[in-house]
Parts: sequence; structure tokens; C-alpha cells
Amino acid sequence: MADEALAKAGLHFDELNKIRVLEPETQQQTTELKEECKEFVDKMGGFQKIVGGFIEMVDQLSKEVETEKMKAIGSRNLLKSIAKQREAQQQQLQALIAEKRTQLERHRVQYAALQKEEAEQAEFIEQFILQK
Repeated sequence: MADEALAKAGLHFDELNKIRVLEPETQQQTTELKEECKEFVDKMGGFQKIVGGFIEMVDQLSKEVETEKMKAIGSRNLLKSIAKQREAQQQQLQALIAEKRTQLERHRVQYAALQKEEAEQAEFIEQFILQK
């Protein structure tokens, strides 16, 4: 009866017969909830450490990828530049070949004219010697 009167007043006895404001079952549930919350907070802290490490690793990897990307772009540009230089050099060489062919043909014509003139002079000399 005294227990009921105290319970109506919001006071309860625990297993050690101490007076409590909360019911023993509510006290036990509160303690369990507190422990579960602590475990949850600990697990979340571990999860945040793992996620932080993962983000750091991904950031480092993205920096390496960006570096390699820039190297690849530089290499591609260098290759294009070399190709353009070779094309320009090839055009220069083709122009030089055409110039040399023109010069060769001019020398051939000049050589033929000189041979003809030599033959004419040789004939003139021969004619001149025979007339004397």
C-alpha cells in the first residue's frame, strides 16, 4: 500500500530499494538507449574517419588524373606541332626539288646550245683550214 501511494506520487523503489523518480523499467530503457546512442555515435565517428580517408584518396587520385591529362594534352599538341613542322619541311623540300629540276633543264638546254656552237665553230675552223 505504501508502494502504491509512492507510485501515485511518482516515486519508485529500484532493485536496491532506493527511491527513484522514474519507474525501474523506464530507467532501464533509458540506460539502454543511452548505451545504444553512445555505440551509434562511436560507429558514426568511425564511418566519418573512413569517409574522410576515402575522400582524401579520391582527391589525390583526381589530382594525379588531372596531371596525366595535362601531360597527354601537351604531348598531343607537341605531336601536332611536329606533324605541321614536317609538313612545312616537306613542302620546302618539294619546292627546292622543283627549283633544282628547272635549273637542271635550263643547264641541259644551255649545254645543248654550247655543244651546237662548239660543233659549228669546229666546222668553221675546219673550213677555214681547208681554204688556206
